[in-house]
This record gives sequence, C-alpha cells and structure tokens, in this order.
Amino acid sequence: MKKPGNAKRAQASGGSGGARVMTTPPIAVLHIDDDPNDAELLRAAARRAEVQFLLHQAVDGDQAIAYLSGQGIYADRECYPLPSLILLDLKMPRATGFEILQWIRSHPEIKQVPVVVLSGSELRDDVRQAYDIGANSYFVKPLGFEALVCLVKNISSVWLPEGART
Repeated sequence: MKKPGNAKRAQASGGSGGARVMTTPPIAVLHIDDDPNDAELLRAAARRAEVQFLLHQAVDGDQAIAYLSGQGIYADRECYPLPSLILLDLKMPRATGFEILQWIRSHPEIKQVPVVVLSGSELRDDVRQAYDIGANSYFVKPLGFEALVCLVKNISSVWLPEGART
C-alpha cells in the first residue's frame, strides 16, 4: 500500500461503474487495516451489495490519525472528507486498533463517528475491550465472499445514511 505522500483519491464502490451526476457528496468510509486485499474485497462486496460509498484506506495507525486529523495531504477535505463510518482492524503495525479507537474517542471533532471493528479475532477479551473503549459494533471477518456481502449490507443498513443503499 502506498504511503500518504503517494496516496491517490479513493475509488467509488458500488453501482454500475458508469458516469453519473451526484447532487450530494458521496458517503466516505475509512477502512483502517494493514491488509490491502481486505480493502479490495470490501469494494467488491459493496458493489455486489449495491451499497455506494467512497472507501478510503489507511494501512496503519499513523496514516489513520493523519487522515482523521487532516494532516498533510489529508488537509484537502474535498479529496479526503471526514468519514461517515470507520471500519477498524485490531491487529496492525505501529498502533493497534484499540489505540486508534481510543484516539478517535478522545477527539471531540470525530468521536461521534461510528466505529465498526472488523477483526480476525474472536477472543472475548478483544471484543470486550473494543466495546469498553467505544466501538459501536464488532464483527469477526467472514471467511467467504458472500458472507462479506451480507455483512456489508447489514453494516450499511445500520450505520450508513439512506443514500448509500441503492
């Protein structure tokens, strides 16, 4: 994955892929996960689920904090808007998902953004700690693509505005 200085605009997920006129800004989702394959799977699942949002990717805690606080290239909020939803992995380099979640909940300008943990961990202690720090939901990453499509539908129906569902 590219470092922030080389970041490019996020790609839209969902829909037919054709050009369309948008009257409202697209819904932004920040995916914080060190596995770039997970971001591609989420984009594909969103298209299949007919859920539309811009998926921005942060590959570690430093990049996530830079994005959320509008530092460096992320100061351009037209390209990098504050997200309507954060999807957060727990096990990452430099900072754990728990540390990132704690940082999010300690910053008034973003603490109201829903955070959904998507983790490979099924450990009760991880689930409990995530909720204690302020996660809105916790899901174990599904193994199959169709299960991921179903999860994207469920998350979007609860945590994204109506405009995300077509």
